[in-house]
Amino acid sequence: MTIQREDAVPRRRRSDLVDLVHSISYEVMPFRKTERDVLDYVPTEVPLTVTVTEAKGIDTTLDLTERLARHGYSVSPHLPARQFVDAQHVADVVARLKESQIRSVFVVGGDAPKPAGSFQDAHSLLRTLEEIHHPFDQVGIGGYPEGHAAIPQGALELALKQKAPMATRILTQICFDATTTANWAAGVAETGVDLPVYVGMPGPVNRQKLMRISAGIGLGQSARFLQKQQSLLWRFLLPGGYNPTKLAKQLGAVVPKTEGNVRGLHIFTFNELRQTELWRQRLLSAVSAKTAEREDRS
Repeated sequence: MTIQREDAVPRRRRSDLVDLVHSISYEVMPFRKTERDVLDYVPTEVPLTVTVTEAKGIDTTLDLTERLARHGYSVSPHLPARQFVDAQHVADVVARLKESQIRSVFVVGGDAPKPAGSFQDAHSLLRTLEEIHHPFDQVGIGGYPEGHAAIPQGALELALKQKAPMATRILTQICFDATTTANWAAGVAETGVDLPVYVGMPGPVNRQKLMRISAGIGLGQSARFLQKQQSLLWRFLLPGGYNPTKLAKQLGAVVPKTEGNVRGLHIFTFNELRQTELWRQRLLSAVSAKTAEREDRS
């Protein structure tokens, strides 16, 4: 299968806030009420990714992915390498997704302390997906603008170079500093990795709910990330500590200075879907008004 790389067409002009807001996707967690909340609050034009929890495993994520796809959503399940048992397990999951006409996946290493089988990281899983000629048009991989607590920076950079030829896009982990993210994206482009970057950022998260999630065990990559990065957790919990609109505007101001590889925003919703969608609609209204004002001046 030849994946359809977004960089196969000439690079667009450098993005600003208008472009970023018009290219937003959501990450959701496969909990009991997730399907209902997606249907109630999220338009089908918003792409989704579904995390894998250590407690429930890959099948729960695949079940939700298939149901949401039947409802008309574009859905990418997380495929955590460390939860796959062997190559046959990978082939079985790929066959299931192909039968359900799922065309996009997000390949991660996963946070399981001990691998279930021979796959230690995302690179090893990507190689096996290539070997079995996977059917996916879009393959996302992770990016780390501020590094990773358990992986040396040099190893992260090498891994990104190794994974990039087998991927079509990069979805970053949370970074609260827009300049750091923009500089990282520019650095990625300078190394010759020409994949489009979608910046991971939290939406408007309810503090009490975030406390429950971050205190849990095996709740998916974004929640586990917050568990390990307590300084980031405090950004949410302190009054005035985090404002998603402010971060989005800061990103809109700095990404035009990059090499044009930042293409959109990937929102860690923590399943706060109603509030996230209301926030997205407010952003859309704001940038539409800004665009209209520009056109009037011209």
